[in-house]
Amino acid sequence: MILALEATRDLPTKCVDVETPLEKTQGLLLGGPFVVVPILRAGLGMLPSFVDLFPEISVGYIGLARDHTTAVASAYYCKLPEVAGRRTLIVDPMLATGGSACQAIEEVKAAGGTDIHLLCVVAAPEGVAAVNQRHPDVSVITAALDRALNASKYILPGLGDFGDRLYGTL
Repeated sequence: MILALEATRDLPTKCVDVETPLEKTQGLLLGGPFVVVPILRAGLGMLPSFVDLFPEISVGYIGLARDHTTAVASAYYCKLPEVAGRRTLIVDPMLATGGSACQAIEEVKAAGGTDIHLLCVVAAPEGVAAVNQRHPDVSVITAALDRALNASKYILPGLGDFGDRLYGTL
């Protein structure tokens, strides 16, 4: 939820009338639509915070499966709403090598997205550097920057496989 708030704090707002039980008052509403795109499957764990905070949000999905031997992800699904002219938040709990993140960013850009932010719970310096190098126009928002990647391309100290932990498939 904190990452969701951080990624939207600079979005424009508009004043709206709000009827409270006692009187009418003014409130603020986000000024324009935006999109959240979880990278399947681990990114789904981050989706409820966005839907709870912003019930009118559009949601897209990008499915990428990482080969545990090569650490290279292959795409198996992509379904995006309109992203042109909208802030698009790509969410994935772990940013390790940056390969999956860069593939997801490329999909969103191919669909017309230009205001793109990547949100991660834990990131490795190598992944942040890869995203910054390939997509300097995309901001990376993370809760924790861990030490490094190991020889198997897992984040140290890290959490292990987030999707496996989230869904109990260890």
